[in-house]
Amino acid sequence: MRHLQTLIFIDAVARAGSIRKAADTLAITSTALNRRILALEEELGVPIFERLASGVRLSTAGEILIQHIREQLSGMERVKAQIADLSGLRRGHVAIASSQALLPYFLPREIAAYKAEQPAVTFSVSRRDREAAERALRDHLADIAVVFQPVRMSEFHTLLTVRQPLHAVVGPQHPLVGAGPVRLRECLEYPVALPTADYGVRHILELAMRNSSLALSPGTESDSFEFLRGLARVSQLVTFQIPLGIPDEDLASGCARPIDPRDAPVGLVYMGQLRGRSLPIAPARFADQLARAFAERYECA
Repeated sequence: MRHLQTLIFIDAVARAGSIRKAADTLAITSTALNRRILALEEELGVPIFERLASGVRLSTAGEILIQHIREQLSGMERVKAQIADLSGLRRGHVAIASSQALLPYFLPREIAAYKAEQPAVTFSVSRRDREAAERALRDHLADIAVVFQPVRMSEFHTLLTVRQPLHAVVGPQHPLVGAGPVRLRECLEYPVALPTADYGVRHILELAMRNSSLALSPGTESDSFEFLRGLARVSQLVTFQIPLGIPDEDLASGCARPIDPRDAPVGLVYMGQLRGRSLPIAPARFADQLARAFAERYECA
């Protein structure tokens, strides 16, 4: 839409933090793009961006404006999807901010199923844990967030919560391979590899330690659960994950066992959207599909 072009340009500059970089992605010269910005700043009577040696950043007025711009762009996507529905075309885009646990198995399966029915719908999926996922909703960078143990909830409208008990994950030759729950003290008899402190799994473990005389002393830390699982498979290390991030074969073989509920609280995965926002058709339908898939496989709170 031509009348939205300036808004799109401003949004691109805010995301890039540079007029030159934004111009490259927009197929416009940086001089022409700067003229657009200056014209809007003159119309508003205040600067939108602060000019820095390294690029630009939003001014206080720009922060207010960018929220309005992103609401307008999001609203237009919703209108376009509704018009496409009238003509029988199932178009749209779904932007998801997701905790790392859902990326290897759960979301690929659900997106593939959705696109089999609606191939014209596009997706973008970003790894965003805890506070970052909520910030993506607030900045209109995501339509839906699915996050384990979120930090803040003031702008998060919860659509569904899913119970996720903490599991110990070990290699196929580890002595802890078996069936049923395992005590945390048994796990800590072996070297442990843990996610870094900004992840919900680590938060759950630290909560468990507060009521225990046990010590949590990781020999290895990483922000990659895939790395931690790979390390556990080739060593005697124990690591930890929630069921959403564990392949079915590990659960079936006893390489992933739930921590005894007496030792660690059950975590919650929250699926939600920005409070007060009406989702476009494609994200709303995908959220409904996710809710059904969660309910079929897990206990929803």
